[in-house]
Amino acid sequence: MIKICALASGSNGNCYYIGNGEEAVLIDAGISRRQVLKRMKEVKLDMRKVKAVFISHEHSDHIRGLRVLCDMHELPGYLTETTLNRARKDTHPQKIKLFAPGEAVQVGGIIVHTFSKHHDAVDPCSFRVEVNGQHIGVMTDIGVGCDNVKAHLSACHAVFLESNYDEALLMDGPYPYYLKQRVSSDEGHLSNDQAVELVKNLNGSPLKTIFLSHISADNNRPELAMRAFEEVADRFEVLPTSRYAPTEVFTL
Repeated sequence: MIKICALASGSNGNCYYIGNGEEAVLIDAGISRRQVLKRMKEVKLDMRKVKAVFISHEHSDHIRGLRVLCDMHELPGYLTETTLNRARKDTHPQKIKLFAPGEAVQVGGIIVHTFSKHHDAVDPCSFRVEVNGQHIGVMTDIGVGCDNVKAHLSACHAVFLESNYDEALLMDGPYPYYLKQRVSSDEGHLSNDQAVELVKNLNGSPLKTIFLSHISADNNRPELAMRAFEEVADRFEVLPTSRYAPTEVFTL
């Protein structure tokens, strides 16, 4: 049995749980240890099963809770050397494990496939987590659906996929022009429409379940993201995530 859950997903913090009955990994630690434990308790997940934390990049909404979480639970934090060097020192855990983008890292019976992506960070990565023959993607903070993203997405059975902004809301909203350009650039985030296009073009993929993730509080609404995916609702189960609370635990 595989359990997956978005404990937090948004610009105020990101953390995703993926595990089997005996062990699990966390992808990103952008919320505090206290919040991680609180949210895991809400959905009856056991922190003692977590064996490692993987970090996608150095932005604070993905790494701010890493040191305390890892050190208090004696966990290794996995990140690239370049990300480690760019991250604030107060996020560095005692147990550091380095990986190179493209490397597959084994943690017990879980294999974490790492790959480079486009985002305005020093060495951004995303992950495809393999558990008992099932593949779960964590693919947020992506500026464009590059070949790496497409290849790993096509292997997934379920994915936490970025659906960050609605184009009209972003362009008509309060952000200054430079920030609108940054969000919508190839080094920024995926819009609702871009995310839909990614999954529309999948052929022969085992993908069944899509969790719309990293939904902007200022430039999107969960109902807008869900509406954008209505055209593929006959092919996929589509569910929203939240920045404020964990999703229900989904079982594969």
